[in-house]
Amino acid sequence: MDPLLLTAASALCTLLILAAATVLIVRSALTDTDSKDRARILGAVAEVVRALRGRR
Repeated sequence: MDPLLLTAASALCTLLILAAATVLIVRSALTDTDSKDRARILGAVAEVVRALRGRR
């Protein structure tokens, strides 16, 4: 298999897994949460995603 194709497929799978994990984290964090706390929760989730992607 072509190494470039394998690298692209690996990057795509990683991105899909990260996106799915982010959606699940946000959904579970925002369930039964007051509206005043949602901005703080979303900011924390964004910081975790940045750390997972290696930009922090």
